[in-house]
Amino acid sequence: MTRPPTTAQRRVINAADPLTGRLRGTDAQLAALVKRGLAFRHPRPPHEHFLTPAGHRVRETPAEEPVEAPAPAESGVFAARVGGEESAESTPARLREVHGAWQGLLELRRMTNPGGARDRPCAWERAHLVRAAALALEAAGH
Repeated sequence: MTRPPTTAQRRVINAADPLTGRLRGTDAQLAALVKRGLAFRHPRPPHEHFLTPAGHRVRETPAEEPVEAPAPAESGVFAARVGGEESAESTPARLREVHGAWQGLLELRRMTNPGGARDRPCAWERAHLVRAAALALEAAGH
């Protein structure tokens, strides 16, 4: 259990970008969040601050509930929803995972296609057609 963030810190956390977790606040607020392990400062310029997984959990829990230690993931690997899943709700954490997976797939396309083309499927997508299509649909909001 960690000490709950102050009201000002919670405002900064709640105002973070929902997908990237980019924070905006005073230097003192951001430094306090980094000290608590709820944010980190990016090492490259312009040295923006972003929420850590613990910061995202704080954002997703109501203010009166204490934040518990993270539960280990079942497999730790992202899996696109291809049908038959028990819970198909779109939580903020799931939206971040989908966004990150889609950005990774676009980067894979850029690295493997001739000329760095991102508009054509890559070899992985051709080999895993169902998962690639499910990821594309989920990233598009369907």
